[in-house]
Amino acid sequence: MTDEKTSINDARRKRFEKNPIKGTKFTIAISSAKGGVGKSTFATNLALALKNLNLKIGLLDADIYGPSLPKLFAINQKPENKEGKLIPVNKYNIQCMSMGFLTEEQTPMIWRGPMVTSAIKTFAQKVEWKDLDFIIVDMPPGTGDTQLTFAQEIKMDGVIIVSTPQELALQDVKRGIAMFDKLNVNIIGLVDNMSFFLGDDGKKYRIFGEGGVKRTSEEFKKKFLGEIPINSEVGKFGDLGKPIVQSMPDHEISKIYANFAEQVKSIYL
Repeated sequence: MTDEKTSINDARRKRFEKNPIKGTKFTIAISSAKGGVGKSTFATNLALALKNLNLKIGLLDADIYGPSLPKLFAINQKPENKEGKLIPVNKYNIQCMSMGFLTEEQTPMIWRGPMVTSAIKTFAQKVEWKDLDFIIVDMPPGTGDTQLTFAQEIKMDGVIIVSTPQELALQDVKRGIAMFDKLNVNIIGLVDNMSFFLGDDGKKYRIFGEGGVKRTSEEFKKKFLGEIPINSEVGKFGDLGKPIVQSMPDHEISKIYANFAEQVKSIYL
């Protein structure tokens, strides 16, 4: 009877056991339930900052409907398929994968939820990620199929939530925090992106409001990781496919990302 009970418990445990992404030590998601707050720019620059710490990094663009990685890294090639496994495209010494590598730029992804779920599982299980310290996952907006697939079926070691300071963005961000808490995903902390503009007069102009992200972190008892100001160089280099951390490693924004990377490294390594 004891053996039978043990067998049942093992079966239950395996049923709810989350699968790590093979070839990786730690999976870190970059998320916000709100679109347009700079998640993809944050994900690419954080990946580069972690790489600069002599870590092996992968970058997975999990936004099936609106992939950004091909543009942000100026990647125009398709991944190789080797014995049923997709080989990540290597750019800036980072292993990269995106739905945008597999489709034409102007092709809309008119897919229902199950197809999105299948694509996410393919990226997690059928990509030949190799010896990564961290894989950074750029999540789409919302709290839908992609987030649920990662949270329920794939081992996520942590999530960083990015937001701008205005209340409209934070309404959705709070839903995202509640979702990850409910699904028992560790929230590393919150980042206040586009927090202010530094004028030529040296003053900080809080265009989108002030302190909203920090207040939200305190409300939900999460760590506040810091602010990223608005800077035109970030958008310029992103459009060129050469993110600022890669193009200008000594820039003030690059130093902010270096600090975020050190915080992530200190938690896991």
